[in-house]
Amino acid sequence: MERLTATDVCQPALVATSVAAFRVAREAGLEPGLVIGHSLGEYSALVAAGALGYADALRMVAERGAAMRAAAAAAPGSMAALLGPDDDEARALAEEAGDVWPANYNCPGQVVLSGTLDGIDRLVGLATERGVRVARLAVDGPFHSPLIASAAERLRPALEAWDPAPADPPFLSTTTCAVEPPERMRAVLLDQLTSPVRFGDGVEAAVALGADRFVELGPGRVLSGLVRRVRRELPVSQVGLPEDLVALEEMLSVTQGAD
Repeated sequence: MERLTATDVCQPALVATSVAAFRVAREAGLEPGLVIGHSLGEYSALVAAGALGYADALRMVAERGAAMRAAAAAAPGSMAALLGPDDDEARALAEEAGDVWPANYNCPGQVVLSGTLDGIDRLVGLATERGVRVARLAVDGPFHSPLIASAAERLRPALEAWDPAPADPPFLSTTTCAVEPPERMRAVLLDQLTSPVRFGDGVEAAVALGADRFVELGPGRVLSGLVRRVRRELPVSQVGLPEDLVALEEMLSVTQGAD
């Protein structure tokens, strides 16, 4: 488990399982209107949209994982989640702690921060003193922060060698919260490494474009929970295990009946 959860191994494994889940869901009748992903999940989303080949995605994320692991070794750090404060309050705590930056705006009341080891220690201390719920994350680096800028530089050649195809369905980035065309995709994936993931805003952007239900593809149910926190009224399904297909097929039959 320790080796599997290492960044350089975990990233290709997650893409492999997420793409497998998408392919099975598509065989069951899933036809997405757009695709989004959370950080690494953007690579799986681009594969699902036909903008990135599966084999190319595995090569790219293997390099991404190795680059992030090397950057984290050179600039040790960690991450912690603040539960309860709004975005402005989380940013204020990060600034007060010092050497800490917003990494994930996941949903209302959940902001993940990334920083140096000392910075995260100070953040946890400040949050605890003020009665703010805080949880350290089991990660091996200060991801989505300026501290791993060297990873972006190492990944650049792999991204520049990629010739993105048009995304069908459209690809909505959770870095920019906009639908991105092929000529922008390389820059988006590069900026993603050191920029915060704006997943909550991405969900809102998807809804503004007409999304009326969400399907999480891959292991776990973290994103399903975040979507519900953003838009409680929307149906959310998850496909990560064979038994999940039953619920998906029921949802699809209801959707098709409504159409």
